[in-house]
Amino acid sequence: MLLCMIALGGYTRLTGSGLSIMDWRPITGIIPPLSHEEWVREFNLYKTIPQYEILNNGFGLNGFKQIFWAEWSHRFLGRLIGLVLILPLIWFIYKKMITKQLALRLFIFFILGGLQGGIGWFMVHSGFRANSTAVEPIRLVLHLSCAIILYIAILWTALSLRNPISDPLTQTSSIKPLKILLKIDFTLLLITIFAGGFTAGTHAGHSFNTFPLMNGNLIPSDYDKLSPFWLNWFENISAIQFNHRFLATFTGIMILITIFMGLKSSLNKATKNTFMSMGWALLIQYTLGVTTLLLAVPVWAGTIHQAFAIILLTIVTIALHHMRKTQI
Repeated sequence: MLLCMIALGGYTRLTGSGLSIMDWRPITGIIPPLSHEEWVREFNLYKTIPQYEILNNGFGLNGFKQIFWAEWSHRFLGRLIGLVLILPLIWFIYKKMITKQLALRLFIFFILGGLQGGIGWFMVHSGFRANSTAVEPIRLVLHLSCAIILYIAILWTALSLRNPISDPLTQTSSIKPLKILLKIDFTLLLITIFAGGFTAGTHAGHSFNTFPLMNGNLIPSDYDKLSPFWLNWFENISAIQFNHRFLATFTGIMILITIFMGLKSSLNKATKNTFMSMGWALLIQYTLGVTTLLLAVPVWAGTIHQAFAIILLTIVTIALHHMRKTQI
């Protein structure tokens, strides 16, 4: 469900749907407009923001409904995830089926999920400012980052419950370099995804739609046009896209090195299969990235690219969990 939530979030961004709902009602917002009058009211609210005047002026009520349903579905799924977590948790606690430690951890996940909804509204609200047609990139990356952190925390907890006993092979000193490599891969992949968030938030993917060169250069000529230099990483379209390209390539090389070492190690078959899956996921994700770029970010490609980044991160997390020495 969280994977679908992240993918749907990418879809709402790519279609410009995120600003279609002008208010945040955590409880009553679950009910969509049920009459023509309610639809007209929502549409009239949307007409008051710059995105309508600049991008969608005159697209009519039917056009508004299309972007409204995308954003409503994103918010509805968020609410549904909260119910799927809290209702069984109450039952498990009542029946004393789980430990207090696990119950507390799951409750914290529920609270963090609610906060994520608040961060989402904090992001959306930035799109209502004057002359704006989209949310602020930094708030977009914050929303995406928190979603991924919560996803990894829940995934790690689930893996620990399913496989509470460590593989004895992971205790040998020869596996230690492999664990270090996996941690590096995990960190690099997170940074690459966050850089992708800035690429998406600034629409940097719509420029330099060639690969591997950017207007005939490996490194764009205006990479360092802003001062101080670090501003280029967040506000310079050329630098933002190059950084995402470079990080994706470097991360891919590091993952390939890790896979090679893993397959040559003394790990069991199940763990080696995870490394093989990591290789296939890397190939698919890199291909999706290049395809998305060359096609100037069509909605379908951008959505799948964002979703598959989480699938690759999932497999890396599973491999890292296989290598742990103690249950976490």
